[in-house]
Amino acid sequence: MAARVLLRGSLAGAPAVPRLQPGAGLTLRALGSSARSAREESWLKSLFVRKVDPRKDAHSNLLAKRETSSLYKLQFHNVKPECLEAYNKLCQEVLPKIHEEKHYPCALVGTWNTWYGEQDQAVHLWRYEGGYPALNEVMSKLRQNKEFTEFRKERGNMLLSRKNQLLLEFSFWNEPVPRDGPNIYELRSYQLRPGTMIEWGNYWARAIRFRQDSNEAVGGFFSQIGQLYMVHHLWAYKDLQTREDIRNAAWHKPGWDELVYYTVPLIQEMESRIMIPLKISPLQ
Repeated sequence: MAARVLLRGSLAGAPAVPRLQPGAGLTLRALGSSARSAREESWLKSLFVRKVDPRKDAHSNLLAKRETSSLYKLQFHNVKPECLEAYNKLCQEVLPKIHEEKHYPCALVGTWNTWYGEQDQAVHLWRYEGGYPALNEVMSKLRQNKEFTEFRKERGNMLLSRKNQLLLEFSFWNEPVPRDGPNIYELRSYQLRPGTMIEWGNYWARAIRFRQDSNEAVGGFFSQIGQLYMVHHLWAYKDLQTREDIRNAAWHKPGWDELVYYTVPLIQEMESRIMIPLKISPLQ
C-alpha cells in the first residue's frame, strides 16, 4: 500500500508577521520543519501500525480451537535434484506405516512436492492428536523403531536442508480432512509483524466466509515453535485456472476488499507455493 503526502507552503494572503531578529527566522523555520516532520511521521505510522488491544491470555488460547488439542508439524525438505524421485519413493514406503500405526497418536494430513515456488522441495503436514504429549510419545517410539532410524539415515543423504514448525489451527478455519482429487494445493505463508496475530485472526474470522463457496479452504494455522508470527493458509483447487477464477470472484463480494486493505499492513513478507500431492497423501 502506498501513501502520497501533499505538503503545502504558506498560503497567499496570510497575516503579516512581525520583523524577526537576525537568525531567528532560520531557527523558526527549523522548528517548523521539525514539527511538520513529526506530524507527517505520526500520520504515516497511523496508516501502517495498528494497535492491538491488551490481552491477558496467550495467543494460542485466544485463536486456537478449544474443542481439540491437536498440534501440527509442518516440514520443509529441500532435496538434491537428482534424488527427488528416490526421496519420494522412500517416503511412500515408510510414511504410511507411521500414519496407519495405531500405537502412534499422529496422522499424516498431507504430503506434497512443490510445483511452483521453491523447486525440488517436499512438504509434509502431520497432526498430533493430544498436543505436545502426543508429539513426545511419537518421537520417543520412533527413536526405538529400527526401520525409521534407517529411513532417517537414508533420507538425510538425499537432503540439502530441512526445517520444521509446530503449529496450531485457527478456530475459525476448516479442519483439514482427507479429500479426493485430483487437486493442486496452494500453501500461502505470511510472516506477520510481531504483535499483530490477534488482529490477523479477527480480520480472517470474517474474511474466511468469502472463500468457502467452492470448498477451496483446507486449513489455517499459526506457528508456536520455529519461525514465529508465521501464518499458513492451505487451499485446494482443480487447476491453476480454477484458482485464478475463484480468487478473482472474491473481489466482487462486498467487504472482501476492505478486509484485504486492513490485513496487508500486518504482513512483513509472504510466499505462495503450488504443490502436487504424492500418491500416499490423504489430501489428493
